[in-house]
Amino acid sequence: MKRIKLVISDLHLGRGRVLTDGGNNPLEEFYFGKKLIEFLNYYCSGEYRDAEVELIINGDFLNFLQTDYRGHYLTVITEAVAMEQLQSILDGHRDVFLALRNFAQTPSRQVTYVVGNHDQAMLWPGTRHLLNEALGTEVRYKNIAYYFDGVHIEHGHMHEAANRLDPKRFFLKRNLPEPILNLPFGSHFFVDFVLKLKQLNPHVDKVRPFNRVIRWALLNETWFALRSFLGLAIYFMKMVLTKDPRRHFPVSRILQVLGESAIFPDLSESARRVLADERVHTVVFGHSHVYQYRQFEPNKEYFNTGTWTDLTSLEIQSLGKITKLTYVLIEYPDEGGRPRGRLKEWRGFHRVEEDVAVS
Repeated sequence: MKRIKLVISDLHLGRGRVLTDGGNNPLEEFYFGKKLIEFLNYYCSGEYRDAEVELIINGDFLNFLQTDYRGHYLTVITEAVAMEQLQSILDGHRDVFLALRNFAQTPSRQVTYVVGNHDQAMLWPGTRHLLNEALGTEVRYKNIAYYFDGVHIEHGHMHEAANRLDPKRFFLKRNLPEPILNLPFGSHFFVDFVLKLKQLNPHVDKVRPFNRVIRWALLNETWFALRSFLGLAIYFMKMVLTKDPRRHFPVSRILQVLGESAIFPDLSESARRVLADERVHTVVFGHSHVYQYRQFEPNKEYFNTGTWTDLTSLEIQSLGKITKLTYVLIEYPDEGGRPRGRLKEWRGFHRVEEDVAVS
């Protein structure tokens, strides 16, 4: 029997492109539902009909940070709040979750979910139960990393200061009426600061390289840029001075975040460190939104799955909007031996027309 594993990450499903009142959702980042459905159907048919296929969702599949709770974007997230957010995402992408359900219920299919930083709410038992019900299967959940047969898969946020979780304390409970998620600095920063910018300019965090974005903004959107920098300075001061234990970060942590911060972090050195373990021959990350392949030495490979959202490049060699629906296919040789990974792009089937993604 053919045996493969599919690794996808950073699809960022929110409440959907069209809200329940019929209005457009400017914070929705996932526009490729039909192509994802084709992708899932493809690996359930044809040469893969009788194959053993595992779908590994490697973090940030669900975008809780850009999903409101009754009109508000929160950093105090209880289990009940997270479940209501998840239900709104399920309602906003019914066709996608129906295709996932059909995939999961096809014989010899397995779904594994590795938690990222935008979907940290999937650490709650309630959200896991709700997703299991939606897919009609028992999803295999991994809090940090997933290891099998020499392959190490994790989202990647644990390798940068801004988004690193405390693996010993996923939830805050002390002196609180009920537990809440222990969000990293990056999640607080995103909800409290970046989202306000995105409501004015939804693509502000989707352009690279970021140093050119700053120069462009200073020349062409001067007032917006200066106001943003002032707001950024005030935000950091508030985070240092606040006494609220749910959002207080010491100066040393903030300086560490600033020292390591990057809009599109390069995780290749982190992958090299993981590959130093003689048991590991393949590392797969997501998180950076930049697809990548590197071979450090024979039989030591690093893959980054990139993202299924749009990016805009200001580099001359790749100027313009970039859309590549990239993933990693891990295949077990028929004759035996270790599994081999390949970085692939899903093109989907030819379509005569389709909606233009606008925000």
